[in-house]
Amino acid sequence: MNSILPLQKAGSATDLGGIIKLAVLAVGGQGGGVLTGWIEGLARSRGYVCQATSVAGVAQRTGATIYYIEMAPALDNGTPVFSLAPAPGDVDIMIAAEVMEAGRAIMRGFVTPDRTTLIASTHRVLAVSEKIVPGDGIAKAEEVETAAKDAAKKLVLLDMEKIAVDNGSVISASLFGGLAGSGALPFPEASFEEAIRAGGRGVEASLRTFRKAADAARSGPVLPATSATDTSQNTSAQDMRGPAKLLKGWATLTQRVDAYPDAVAELARPGLRKVVDFQDLRYGSDYLDRLDRILALDDPAEGHLLSREAAKYIANAMAYDDVIRIADRKTRGLRFDRIQKDIKAGEDNLVHLTEFLHPRAEEIAGLLPAGLGSKVEASPAWMTRLDRWFSKGRRVRTDSLRGFLMLYLVGGLRGWRRRTHRHALEQAHLEDWLALVVATRPADYHLAVEILRTRRLIKGYSDTHARGLSKFDKVLANLPLLKGREDAADWIRRLREAALQDEEGKALDGAIRTIKSFA
Repeated sequence: MNSILPLQKAGSATDLGGIIKLAVLAVGGQGGGVLTGWIEGLARSRGYVCQATSVAGVAQRTGATIYYIEMAPALDNGTPVFSLAPAPGDVDIMIAAEVMEAGRAIMRGFVTPDRTTLIASTHRVLAVSEKIVPGDGIAKAEEVETAAKDAAKKLVLLDMEKIAVDNGSVISASLFGGLAGSGALPFPEASFEEAIRAGGRGVEASLRTFRKAADAARSGPVLPATSATDTSQNTSAQDMRGPAKLLKGWATLTQRVDAYPDAVAELARPGLRKVVDFQDLRYGSDYLDRLDRILALDDPAEGHLLSREAAKYIANAMAYDDVIRIADRKTRGLRFDRIQKDIKAGEDNLVHLTEFLHPRAEEIAGLLPAGLGSKVEASPAWMTRLDRWFSKGRRVRTDSLRGFLMLYLVGGLRGWRRRTHRHALEQAHLEDWLALVVATRPADYHLAVEILRTRRLIKGYSDTHARGLSKFDKVLANLPLLKGREDAADWIRRLREAALQDEEGKALDGAIRTIKSFA
């Protein structure tokens, strides 16, 4: 979301009680210190006396550093006394380097409708507390943006991160531009630019970013929204490259998808792409065969909800994370390009990249032929040996030829995957799950839908996958207790949501006890 609320004309320092009070909330890597230095230099260059302090957060993403600046025109009869930290209801300008930091500022009372100009970036940098939730722990930025419109006297909301990236700089430069464009400080824009030049580092990129953000803050949204017709997920044959024989096979599969109802095809297209990328065209055909089984049981009056969920979760189940897929992902060119971009490394920079691999004994046994892997996994002695050999993990330098080739060769074993013990286990589990859906559908359509959605619990690799699989089995083990109840689907949904609340499964255990109390 990019939005600008009408800005009132900036007041003078006298209008603000003689002292302008400005706070910046930023975390590591966002240039909060640089931004503070620019603001301090700007104030001094305009003949103001200024003081800047900072209070560090607890740790990255669990608490932003608060940079606090007070400034006032120089006095003939003394020096003003400045505070060391902001106080609720007493901040004139609040700058937040991420939308949730703006929310925290509002909650702490630093943003008030009688005086505060709020300048914030709308992009998200997820907090640790959001990442550790097994399900969707991401807080809703829309709620913060709505609250900001009510809480602030003046408001500038822009995707400052995108402005910075598009212009080859960092977010501190776009935030500084947002401050200039807001008119909240009584200084000409040329003085802002001089403050950047005085810094002496990355001047041209910073100025370019600063001007873009300042223009956006003055004139309103300038960044185009992502088109709803984005073709990045298009599965037509025209966006594929390869041998003519494979392209012909791909076209045949996409024609099958095109024949589905639109609501189903919408999710089947990315699902097909996912499973073909994971394995091959034959695997894609297997995916569509399974989806056809569910579609034959569906009800158009329900909006093909059963088939839509099947299109999504069958693809996820078929494209499971094994050693082969992890190695393949870590050696793809697009991944190296993304890392290069994320760390802002130039063409002349050397990048050292170390992969941390920690496969369990089960992952190693899963690479063996199905029969042998089953015997090894059933042998405590052999599993102890594998654990001893691999439990310390491995550190592989994929910026070196040796390390890259080692993972590249493992990632190229997809032709072997169908023969492995892990693949046999995954296919058997998948078929049992779908058989349960098919058996449930005649008696309770919505319960069958919830059984499909329960697959959401299984994700990730190694210990993460094992925990998710355990929760999946726990949830569906309660189906016999709910059989015949009108609210069976609702209870399976509640169990699934409880399983997503915490890693240990305490909420799930509590929900199961509730069911057992009345079943």
